[in-house]
Amino acid sequence: MELSAVDKIWMDGELVDWDKAQVHVLTHALHYGTAVFEGLRCYETPEGSAVFRLTDHMLRFERSARMLFMDLGYTVEELVEAVKETIRVNKLASCYIRPLAFRGYGVMGVDPMPAPVQVVIAVWPWDTYMGEDALVKGVDVGVSSWRKHGINSLPPAIKASANYLNSGLARIEANQHGYNEAVMLNEEGKVCEGTGENLFVVREGVISTPPVSDGILQGITRDSIMVIADALEYPVIEESLVRTDLYVADEMFMTGSAAEVVPVRSVDGRVIGDAGPITLDLQRTFFRVVHGEESDFEDWLERV
Repeated sequence: MELSAVDKIWMDGELVDWDKAQVHVLTHALHYGTAVFEGLRCYETPEGSAVFRLTDHMLRFERSARMLFMDLGYTVEELVEAVKETIRVNKLASCYIRPLAFRGYGVMGVDPMPAPVQVVIAVWPWDTYMGEDALVKGVDVGVSSWRKHGINSLPPAIKASANYLNSGLARIEANQHGYNEAVMLNEEGKVCEGTGENLFVVREGVISTPPVSDGILQGITRDSIMVIADALEYPVIEESLVRTDLYVADEMFMTGSAAEVVPVRSVDGRVIGDAGPITLDLQRTFFRVVHGEESDFEDWLERV
């Protein structure tokens, strides 16, 4: 989806013009993928704009950086305020938010440690990642021939830019085969996740999702849906899944900050059907939560 330019980007503690937020072509991260990032959303609510689980995202951002020996130079609290400041200065009621920390210009070579760390926060208007129709009609997905990288190769616990080349290959293949999205298996052949989403299946009223140990990103939207499902008294289990578990699911859906909650209509041409009652109930409740209409989840919203 195309970017919609706004006025300012937060860059190393300063608000700079959108078209002046630039780096040198010899920036280390451009050559070696030495960057970590987050993706999250701000929503309109009756009490004003609010970022969904902002502190949780910034905590994960800091953990990703720490695992790569990147000193962000800012506390989590300072980054939380920087996100809010960037939204306010751009006068956005709702938006997508992209914090990014990367190894900058100054040295070349595989060793990232001598390169300086830079931190940016960008915000922009961004509609539903897979399109409004997808929220109602669902998406068609295909199991990718590209396997998810191993947890001891590129750890999914680190939300690193380098990890997403793997996802990019799978997404290109899915698009070329006429699918909206890919499902990736891990090296053992177990179901892992989409190219940028966690996934859930529903069978006989029970919701299942792959465990973190199978190589998935520990998604914040994933966690939110599991908590919401528990509040709605739907049983949720974390268990390893295989490809055929997707074919015989009663319902299936994918979650992520960009994708939100999207039903899956078919897998490898096997029709699951329109969004089922459990998926729709979870989706409806999720959107009520992020728009400040569920008081039990008010602590997930951080006002701008």
